[in-house]
Amino acid sequence: MNDPILVLNCGSSSIKFALVSTSPDQPRLAGLAERLGGEEARLTGVDGAGHEFSCPLHGASHTEAMAAIFERLEGLHPVAVGHRIVHGGEQFTQAARIDDVVVAAIKATTALAPLHNPANLAGVKATLELFPDLPQVAVFDTAFHQTLPPRAYRYALPEGLYRNHGIRRYGFHGSSHAYVSARLDALSGRLHGGWLIAHLGNGCSTCAVWQGHSVDTSMGLTPLEGLVMGTRSGDVDPGLHAHLARQLGWSLERIDTLLNKESGLLGLSGLSNDMRRLEQAAAEHHAGAELAIEVFCYRVAKSLAALSCTLPRLDGIAFTAGIGENASAVRARVIEQLPHFGLRLAAKANAATVGGREGRIDLDQGGPQLWVIPTDEEGRIAEETRQLLQEHPYDAT
Repeated sequence: MNDPILVLNCGSSSIKFALVSTSPDQPRLAGLAERLGGEEARLTGVDGAGHEFSCPLHGASHTEAMAAIFERLEGLHPVAVGHRIVHGGEQFTQAARIDDVVVAAIKATTALAPLHNPANLAGVKATLELFPDLPQVAVFDTAFHQTLPPRAYRYALPEGLYRNHGIRRYGFHGSSHAYVSARLDALSGRLHGGWLIAHLGNGCSTCAVWQGHSVDTSMGLTPLEGLVMGTRSGDVDPGLHAHLARQLGWSLERIDTLLNKESGLLGLSGLSNDMRRLEQAAAEHHAGAELAIEVFCYRVAKSLAALSCTLPRLDGIAFTAGIGENASAVRARVIEQLPHFGLRLAAKANAATVGGREGRIDLDQGGPQLWVIPTDEEGRIAEETRQLLQEHPYDAT
């Protein structure tokens, strides 16, 4: 494996990891340490030969889980660690070498991502304790969207809330949108054009990209804004909070739980947040599943149409992430609701482009292109980590 980068995505009780080589054909060792801190903690994954592994981590901390992950690297030593950091605020427009100043800056944005940044920092702390001489790089989910103009990132709120408290739209899924945008440049023949990207998974967002830069996106201050998602509501009337508090006596915490964990596809269907299960149920005429899929697809199409006004021209649309890559019927339904864009879906290509396949799904009549691009957030994080270290070589002294 050539100069591998260890990519980490740390949650409050989990660590997702991947060892990413410079060779695109090299099998990727990857896995997940989950339920950390409990007796059911476990490390699972796939090794460099494609074989699955699983072992208990009874009560392991983040540091102990990291030690177990390094034992699984099969003697392959990463040259650096790239950490996914969810929120970088306005300070970080690109990846940054982790030092005390960067750690302090990440901590300072905790109020903007209270569930994510502390967990991300736990992974940083664990790797610094275990491997103090290994270069550590922070790659921010928000950085790709720092090219948004004020008209796109400002809320219509008093100036002081922005200036003093950072209340603005930041956007997320930046590594995914950046990766897909770069692939479109490489594959489409329309270098640095105008693209709409739909990242559709359990979390969903759309992004408008012009000449390789994000110019608008559907997520905002938090990942709750925008599209219908697995369990997140997406856009609702801001007055809903006050209404539920007055009428039902609900606390802010209860409302936050409702909007983030009980809504979206799950709330609409009353059945599941999994699009695969909903499609099966809809085929059997489950009314909730049918409604959930209808609302989901409409809101994706509506968001793409709205974001199109930011682009001088539309070169095409790309679908990515779990639903975007695999639910061909969802893609078709979204495209059907955008007839004024001159899109021409190739039904056979659309049906065949699933399961990690990359390719065009339009009829190639010279109009806007349609693509399915399997995302690779770990690959993008590794690329940004490697690029930063090449530009600023690590000095172990």
